[in-house]
Amino acid sequence: MDATPRWGLPLLFAGQAHKEIAHNEALVLIDALLHGRVESAAINAPPEDPAPGQCWIVANAGQGAWEGRSGSVACWTDGGWRFLTPHAGFAVAVADEGLTRMHDGSQWRAGPIRPDGIYLGEERVVAQRQPPIAAPAGGSVIDAEARSTIAAILDRLGSHGLIVA
Repeated sequence: MDATPRWGLPLLFAGQAHKEIAHNEALVLIDALLHGRVESAAINAPPEDPAPGQCWIVANAGQGAWEGRSGSVACWTDGGWRFLTPHAGFAVAVADEGLTRMHDGSQWRAGPIRPDGIYLGEERVVAQRQPPIAAPAGGSVIDAEARSTIAAILDRLGSHGLIVA
């Protein structure tokens, strides 16, 4: 075995010549893994002038240096492109989307917290905060118990930040 099982980081061996090469390669890959941020998941060709340390999720039909790397995390280093094959549970913040993407073992999925709400099973269950709801008032028949319950619901929704209190 000459690499770690999960991320393929190069291992050192007794008597190995040029150990610094394997060690430095492992550090470059660890640096990319620990940062947990990519610039975008929407481009399929390398940018023209990347800065060392910048990473991208390669979109479908990778082109140029990214050909055959769709879904991988491409990281630019002083030594050129390094590619990380994501494993289930690997998550990164995607800068141009303002959300986190997580790999499920076969594809990247948007995380549950997104700019437009909170999602469970790809269904939005909490949306952006809405304007306040007026407390019940008036009417020909006043039901104190119903009004008390409605007021409690409005109070709870407001305390959780779901509506403006």
